[in-house]
Amino acid sequence: MKPAPFQYHAPKTVADAVALLAAHAGDDGRILAGGQSLVPTMAFRLARPAHLIDINNVEGLDCIAEAGGRLCIGATVRHAAFHKPVTAGPLGALLSAVVRHIAHYPIRQRGTFCGSLAHADPASEWCCVAAALDAELVARSARGERVIQAAAFFDGAMTTTLAEDELLAEARLPLLPEGTKFGFQEFSRRAGDFAIAMALVAFRVEGGRIADARIGIGGAEPAARRIAKAEAALDGAAPGKDAFAAAADAAAAAMDPMEDVNTSAGYRRDLVRTLVRRALEDAAAA
Repeated sequence: MKPAPFQYHAPKTVADAVALLAAHAGDDGRILAGGQSLVPTMAFRLARPAHLIDINNVEGLDCIAEAGGRLCIGATVRHAAFHKPVTAGPLGALLSAVVRHIAHYPIRQRGTFCGSLAHADPASEWCCVAAALDAELVARSARGERVIQAAAFFDGAMTTTLAEDELLAEARLPLLPEGTKFGFQEFSRRAGDFAIAMALVAFRVEGGRIADARIGIGGAEPAARRIAKAEAALDGAAPGKDAFAAAADAAAAAMDPMEDVNTSAGYRRDLVRTLVRRALEDAAAA
């Protein structure tokens, strides 16, 4: 099939983009960045936007920069930008480790980091990263700018707290301190398929004890999130089998997993337990 008719707009500035969005959001106006989710749904006419606002030529949205202790990622930065570390230290290495799990190589050439966050697929690796690292998401509209914490941004499967006239212009990730260890694990039926569950962990070791533990889960629930009870099981503990097993059990117990015809809630819960433990083991071994 082919998309239903729509009016195409190609703004050159953020101000023009948000003005167009303000004018056409009520008529199902949509932002086009990578298009890896939107365009296929348009082709099947599951989405029929009357206006398409293409931001690919908007000045400044393709930038990655460090500022104020954070890595700032613009709205048109592609997944492929992270194939090599974009910043020194643990964060750059973490993003490069995670990106290889995203879909297939051609999709990573077009899909965007912020587009993935705005789409809010539960199986999105970047949503898991944003949740685990407490990202700040910068929304722009004709009314101004607001910064949304990741914990308040994801509102369920394919749902965020962005207003219909807001553009997700930038994501900001905290630069991780030197010595931060991390691990990422996900499970899908085939390479490139949507993940059934995933786990991202990060921590430091001070005086032989775990500090600043972060455990983020994606794919298993309607939205990615940090698991505070699992983090509490780690903080202050000596890194090793017992602490990792306790954190994995706590993460599994805290889950309210999704269920479908192929995957039961219990299966996803067990996956979370296994993936958290493996991610922690990977981090400790790094």
